[in-house]
Amino acid sequence: MLEGDTSVSEIEDCFKRFVKRDDIDIILINQNVAEMIRHVIDGHTQPLPAILEIPSKDHPYDASKDSILRRARGMFNPEDLK
Repeated sequence: MLEGDTSVSEIEDCFKRFVKRDDIDIILINQNVAEMIRHVIDGHTQPLPAILEIPSKDHPYDASKDSILRRARGMFNPEDLK
């Protein structure tokens, strides 16, 4: 949970701590917050924890900004999904 005065470095540090924990398999993050630390999220290449970007009340979801979704799309051939 972020407060209005949470710095980007604090968000990055928290994300990095969560990624290192072996008791966390999924991290939910608002997409607008994910954009603030995109370079850190893009550096996460392990399958677990999975990173799910979700919309916030104030910011709608934009699939074009979701780097994890873009990577997942690259794993499948569109013909395989028919």
